[in-house]
Amino acid sequence: QKQLEKKSPDRSKIIFLLGSISDQYYLESVLSKFEIDKVYHAAAYKHVHLVEENIISGFRNNVLGTMNLVESIQRSSVEELVLISSDKAVHPKSVMGVTKRLAEMIVLNSAQKESDKTFSLVRFGNVMRSSGSVIPKFRKQIKERSPITLTHPDMSRYFMTIEEAAELVIQAGAMS
Repeated sequence: QKQLEKKSPDRSKIIFLLGSISDQYYLESVLSKFEIDKVYHAAAYKHVHLVEENIISGFRNNVLGTMNLVESIQRSSVEELVLISSDKAVHPKSVMGVTKRLAEMIVLNSAQKESDKTFSLVRFGNVMRSSGSVIPKFRKQIKERSPITLTHPDMSRYFMTIEEAAELVIQAGAMS
């Protein structure tokens, strides 16, 4: 909020709200109050170990919250939804990955059914300097001279900056 306030010469165009994707009444009231054209859905729990330890909360937020948002958008004047998903949704091996894959399926199902709205998704992982990035863990392991955690010795990891991730999200919305 502070970064946007500092950079925005016209503060009246920025409105800061705090709510839960699990609260459908809240979602619908926000969507009806403001003239929103496009929603970027990033309101998901994405830390694997936290969702593993809090399965019901992870499912409620990531899956049911996405369903609430999609249903709210279908009843609103919003034209487009872009779901920001995770590489963990590809052949998921964790509860978090499964919840993200189910969220994707909800959005993709809506894309097939809905005619006057656009539903799309973009999927990536390993964003440097983001919360949940593996890089601080690697740095700590290197500093302590301990083995680096690898999923598989033959695995390759690809990283992108926050700026590249944001550009990818905007491009995905434009391409859909």
